[in-house]
Amino acid sequence: MKGLLVYELHEIERNRSFIERLINAGENHGLSMTIIDDRSSSIPDADFIFFRARNPLLSKQLEQRNIPMFNRAEVNVIANDKWKAIQLVQLLGIETVPTRKIKTITDISHYPVVIKTIDGHGGSQVELCQTEEQANVFIRAHDSKTIIAQKYIETNATDVRVFMLGSEVVGAVKRTGAEDSFKSNYTLGGTVEKYDLSSAQIKDVEKIAKALKSDYIGIDFLLLPDGSWLFNEIEDPVGARSYFATTNKDIAIPIMEYINKKLKEKE
Repeated sequence: MKGLLVYELHEIERNRSFIERLINAGENHGLSMTIIDDRSSSIPDADFIFFRARNPLLSKQLEQRNIPMFNRAEVNVIANDKWKAIQLVQLLGIETVPTRKIKTITDISHYPVVIKTIDGHGGSQVELCQTEEQANVFIRAHDSKTIIAQKYIETNATDVRVFMLGSEVVGAVKRTGAEDSFKSNYTLGGTVEKYDLSSAQIKDVEKIAKALKSDYIGIDFLLLPDGSWLFNEIEDPVGARSYFATTNKDIAIPIMEYINKKLKEKE
């Protein structure tokens, strides 16, 4: 079967190693994949699509081809809108970071506060503001965006990312931010270690993945000092550098096994 592996143009080179591993893992199941950037003037026909771009509009357009797509378009929509993701998880009865939409500085009543655009990723377009002046600078810089404000919760810049394939946990990592940073992102200089989920935490992430009907996502939670956690974000596409760093396992292999299984179920 022939598939398309869709990435944002500027992400292709950065993810070249992972792309090659996905392609090689697919070939072991008779699946050949062609890499396509999401700005291509034309996207060829295929038997399936593995969508790895932050582009909800294109994902919706491609879904209309009525061929298997991993993830489905609605996952891309929700994962790339932090406000929608928070609302979904709240409806599921899972505790989230206290969050509200804001339009002006008057919508913020307490400092410090974490301010984000709803579509930022990788630690971009997010700031910890200690003062009204700092918050005003952020709001003015992103006045064309939808912005959310989250209560600042002391976690020692620590969170947990859970990697999901379907409704099953592939693995989890604890991420700790670089010194003097409140951001836990591994790609921003943070450290990672393997993390073992409790049975209650497994139930939380399974509930989210089942509600989303997702294929391959990451789910991020703030890890509190007492060991409890609060939902923060969903990542689609989710990077796997931290997973490899803590397990030395190639997540491309189970991903393509999963896709092959799903394609056979549809035959």
